[in-house]
Amino acid sequence: MTMTSPNSGFAPWSDRLRRSAIIRIATALGLAASVMFGGLTLPQAGLVFVVIGGAALVPWHLHQSVPANEDLIGARPAETPVVQALVGGMPDAAVLLDRAGRVLHFNTAAAQLAPALRKNELALFALRSPEIIAALREAIATRQPQRASYVDRVPIDRWMELIVTPLLLPTAFGGSEYCILMTFQDQTPLRRVEEMRVDFVANASHELRTPLAALSGFIDTLQGPAREDAKARERFLGIMHAQATRMARLIDDLLSLSRVELSAHVRPEKLVDVVPLVRQVVDGLEPLASERQVAIDVELPHEPVVVAGDNEELLRLLENLIENGLKSASGGRVVVSLTEPAPHDIGEIRLAVRDFGPGIAPEHLPRLTERFYRVDVGDSRAQGGTGLGLSLVKHILNRHRGRLLIESVPGHGATFTACFPTTKTSAGDKIAAKE
Repeated sequence: MTMTSPNSGFAPWSDRLRRSAIIRIATALGLAASVMFGGLTLPQAGLVFVVIGGAALVPWHLHQSVPANEDLIGARPAETPVVQALVGGMPDAAVLLDRAGRVLHFNTAAAQLAPALRKNELALFALRSPEIIAALREAIATRQPQRASYVDRVPIDRWMELIVTPLLLPTAFGGSEYCILMTFQDQTPLRRVEEMRVDFVANASHELRTPLAALSGFIDTLQGPAREDAKARERFLGIMHAQATRMARLIDDLLSLSRVELSAHVRPEKLVDVVPLVRQVVDGLEPLASERQVAIDVELPHEPVVVAGDNEELLRLLENLIENGLKSASGGRVVVSLTEPAPHDIGEIRLAVRDFGPGIAPEHLPRLTERFYRVDVGDSRAQGGTGLGLSLVKHILNRHRGRLLIESVPGHGATFTACFPTTKTSAGDKIAAKE
């Protein structure tokens, strides 16, 4: 049944007769007077009355289109532009289905997640994961919200959570239309963080367990068989000292890494001259260089090189990079260089540490900054390494809005370059930073 508005030109005949009654009455009175006093004949008056009465019944709004609100009467609310815009604006992947599971609307994120989605087609044709199918069928059958987790293997592994929500959209007649909203939330970042946390705890406990076991064993030996053996006691105490130093350094690196991560979002603003920091670290590592018979060649500019940074963190970064170079420099030489772009160039301040050791195989380069990752586990532990040095370097550079470049050719050494953004500084700023 088609309903019409009272204001429409297509109103029922009863409404038109009621509205034109005044016109017909006035016309009848006028014609009667004309017949009585004006000489108008009765047939002529009747003809005029029919013409005027018929004109009064003709719709006055034929030239106007049906109002917009009447276009929506009887239309499905789920197919309106408003609903389409709402689905399209959702941040997560979203698909709106009708009661049969056919696609009504979907946004760009959903199209990227499932390229096979097509409007007015069943969603199950495009979403073939068993978990999705089971959740959708359950929601259609029970009209209750459903959740499901699944792994999307193509093109890469992604952990997704599906939320199926039944909706009742009100219609123009006071009823409701049943629809189903499917939203997909990407849980991959959270899953990665959780895996990193588990790996971190496992690696940290493993790294601490080894020196603790060594210390416990040597203590038992010194309290038992080697109690009176001065030579063995001296040897064991030296090993115990090395293991205790390793544990202290591991805990120190863990605390430093935690502090840097907590303040990663706060960029340092203090201006620091890097040149004296490099000289300070090189002087502090001279005993290690002499012990390993490695020469440190320093190539520094004569003018101050100023960056916006944290003094202690920059010292820690330099210590890790130069110390790694010394431990890898089987070629007997490490070159530490500091360069900055020309005065009017937009470039980076680069601190490079190059060693002439055996180099690093290409498959190891992408993972060098991971926590506890070592190219040679045995050699690293023998030299007192914690596996956190380059990870700490990366996080410090991230906080300083810099980056780490690693270049290596097996057999020809490796170069680690810390890149810092330049700062607009005056001569007075450089003097203040140097002081």
